[in-house]
Amino acid sequence: MTDEATRETADDARGWRAATETALYGPGGFYRRPEGPAGHFRTSVHASGLFAEAVAELLCRVDETLGRPETLDFVDMGAGRGELVTGVLAALPGEVAARTHAYAVDIADRPPGLADRVTWLAEPPRTISGLLFANEWLDNVPVDVAEVDPAGVPRLVHVRRDGVELLGERVSGADAQWLARWWPLGTEPGLRAEIGLPRDQAWATAVTGLRRGLAVAVDYAHTVDTRPPFGTLTGFRAGRATFPVPNGSCDITAHVALDACAALDPALRLPEALLCTQRDALRALGVIAGRPPLTLASTNPAGYVRALSTAGEAAELTAPGGLGDFLWLVQPVGIADTLL
Repeated sequence: MTDEATRETADDARGWRAATETALYGPGGFYRRPEGPAGHFRTSVHASGLFAEAVAELLCRVDETLGRPETLDFVDMGAGRGELVTGVLAALPGEVAARTHAYAVDIADRPPGLADRVTWLAEPPRTISGLLFANEWLDNVPVDVAEVDPAGVPRLVHVRRDGVELLGERVSGADAQWLARWWPLGTEPGLRAEIGLPRDQAWATAVTGLRRGLAVAVDYAHTVDTRPPFGTLTGFRAGRATFPVPNGSCDITAHVALDACAALDPALRLPEALLCTQRDALRALGVIAGRPPLTLASTNPAGYVRALSTAGEAAELTAPGGLGDFLWLVQPVGIADTLL
């Protein structure tokens, strides 16, 4: 490659955070496509209506703790096409549903057919009393990527629109401080990390709007003891993992350092957040994967088939090695109990 070609290649590259922001949310970006996220990958919301029912149960527990207020807020962060907020409203008891003010938050346009009672926003409301629920939202908050160079120095990874990467400037400032605390890289060349500071900030902003109630983030995640040595940045297209290329053709995602998100500013004086697996959280909310008794098959065959189907869906939502391993970050605000 000539010096001029090398210079052109470098000039075309930028950090993964900026490249992902444009590829996902810019004009013609992946998340602005008509088919929405459900056209490319399956979340817990799409796997089973049991998930929305469990979130509705959690909202009812928040309602009880708040003393059944006149207005109960439910905020669906990263709402996609409104599947979760629609399912939660349908699963609520009538009396609770009548008092619930539902918000769906997403940078994409409001989907057609969404109930008029759902308020569609590009950013979370500034004042919330109830339940803020972020299912697979934080993993799509764009982040920069760091890689250790041959001299043992962490550098930002730059990427071209065609996916070709180059090492850029040394990681410095707040990003370097974040790495040192939450994802120490060492000096072995090739080690990588996703710098999760923008996710910490996004979560703190969302939680700051919650006056009383519960904030929950559910995601692919890891903690400081289980950081993957080469990061988790990947792409998804049509239900399959693919090489991440920031040109709008695929989703670009990375697992979340959820323990870092949980470490909110002590000045907020909030109760300590709970980190638990989705398996444990859903079981606490009544999603049980037990097989129905065989005697039901003879006394009520149709009921047995329905119960068997429900058990299968519950098993998928709580399965080890699958959706059950998702982490839940549960942050109470103005209440003492996590309700799980």
